[in-house]
Amino acid sequence: MKRNYGAWVFVLMLVAGPSWAYGGGGSSKACAKPKFGDFVPAENAEVAPGSAFSFTASPNTSPNSIKVTVKGLPVPIKTMAEKAGDVLVSGALPAQIMGAYARVEIAAETQNRCKGSGGWLVKIAER
Repeated sequence: MKRNYGAWVFVLMLVAGPSWAYGGGGSSKACAKPKFGDFVPAENAEVAPGSAFSFTASPNTSPNSIKVTVKGLPVPIKTMAEKAGDVLVSGALPAQIMGAYARVEIAAETQNRCKGSGGWLVKIAER
């Protein structure tokens, strides 16, 4: 009797092992987060206070969900669809930030409510 029990355990282990390797057979779809790129000015570039900036967001990004902050200050932005499907986002750095490095923080959602974030660092000159 013990011999049959051991054989069944061995067979079940062989069958169950590969199914765990594929995530347990669940059918949940991965969330495609928004992506950001084409940052202007470039990473670590030195710019004047109040300078314009721009970047692109992936086509799956909901333009109304895009929020930009610099050193905790909200920044008004404009969005425009590009021919390639990307969303072009533009704005201006806050004029009151001077003589410091500042990260342009981006937060957005896709049409499927998948959240994503990104950003880049710029050096803001004294004047």
